[in-house]
Amino acid sequence: MPRIKKELQEVKKKKRKKMTSVQVIKGMKDILPPEQLFWDYVIENSRKLCKDFGFGRIETPIVEQTELFQRGVGDNTDIVEKEMFTFETQGKDRISLRPEGTAGLVRAYIENGMSKWSQPVKLYYEGPMFRYEKPQAGRYRQFHQFGFEIFGDEGSAIDAQVIYLAWKIFQKLGIKDINIQINSIGCAECRSSYKKLLQDYYEMKINKLCIDCKRRLDSNPLRLLDCKEEKCMQVATSAPQIIDHLCVICHDHFRSVLEFLDEVEITYVLNSRLVRGLDYYSKTVFEVWENNSEGGQSSLGGGGRYDGLVEMLGGEETPAVGFSFGIERVVESLLKKEIQLNYNVKKEVFLIQLGDKARKKILRLFDKLVDSNITVGESLGRGSIKSQLRMANKFNSKLALIIGQKEALDNTVIIRDMESGMQEVIVMDSVIEEVKKRLKG
Repeated sequence: MPRIKKELQEVKKKKRKKMTSVQVIKGMKDILPPEQLFWDYVIENSRKLCKDFGFGRIETPIVEQTELFQRGVGDNTDIVEKEMFTFETQGKDRISLRPEGTAGLVRAYIENGMSKWSQPVKLYYEGPMFRYEKPQAGRYRQFHQFGFEIFGDEGSAIDAQVIYLAWKIFQKLGIKDINIQINSIGCAECRSSYKKLLQDYYEMKINKLCIDCKRRLDSNPLRLLDCKEEKCMQVATSAPQIIDHLCVICHDHFRSVLEFLDEVEITYVLNSRLVRGLDYYSKTVFEVWENNSEGGQSSLGGGGRYDGLVEMLGGEETPAVGFSFGIERVVESLLKKEIQLNYNVKKEVFLIQLGDKARKKILRLFDKLVDSNITVGESLGRGSIKSQLRMANKFNSKLALIIGQKEALDNTVIIRDMESGMQEVIVMDSVIEEVKKRLKG
């Protein structure tokens, strides 16, 4: 007997293994109902604030031509070099799953003639992005971003408004211990001379650089300031600061942005090594960092100005600025804080049934209640009245409508006041009016 029992256990183990062999792709995850509550909370609050600030929602495809990201994001960025999911179609077109949202929005702005709209054009978006990077805590190969962009205004007040809206969203969500890291990387004109200074500095330190930074030194020297390798970060501490080499226009623009932030009392930190990882940025760049309980910091999102991108992708010269944050990271922060969400699970009416004939009647009644804009709950899979009444209490229902075999045959309904326990039998045809009257009372 012990041997047979052991063999049966082995068979069960093999079956379990076989059943669980199909798993989610590495770096991707399921978002289950309990967590969706937090996702809805983040998205709904972010949407509302964007609408309050005059932004309209836009949705772009998750697949675009690979060329869009090569030209917009930059050939020499990690995203294009290492992280894009790129495919060739049957028609030999090169397409990619979008790794970020801004390039697609710029393409939509140009293609749909938004330059003819009243300027500035304010847009917000949300949805999945894809990057083939090494999965780690808070980073996924399919991740989700919420972002907003303003096209057609070069004023420093617009930069400040985008930063203020980003700050406002996190405050609204309950993530209040944050700081704004901010810098200016100038325009193409003042960056040109600065890049030469940077290259000269790093040439003398080349033996201390990582392989990627040695490769980037000629093609994209600004990225060396953003490298997360410890030895490269040490070299960057003594590198020339771009803030000291801005042209007059960029210097005045940045000073004005900071003055606007001072006016609305937003705390910021000047970070001379902040350049962001994408080629399209110019002038103001910023990131939002959360101070965590361990004394460290983690980035929630970032953005900045990209005045040359619309023209680079074939449109008219158009100033633009934007921001985006990772929804996964924000939800993770909320879960760590154990924030309790106040959400309404109340169902005004709960339907209770006993038997197959009653279930059929319940389905029709459910439909009528929904059409009458009455919030209604049910538990068709449960058999006992006791368990269904517990569900009605869970949903804070004011009324329970009970149909058993007798009521199904008589075409009647028992209406029960959940607070007093009083019950009354009424005919089916008058149940909707009776429910409305009692709910109103």
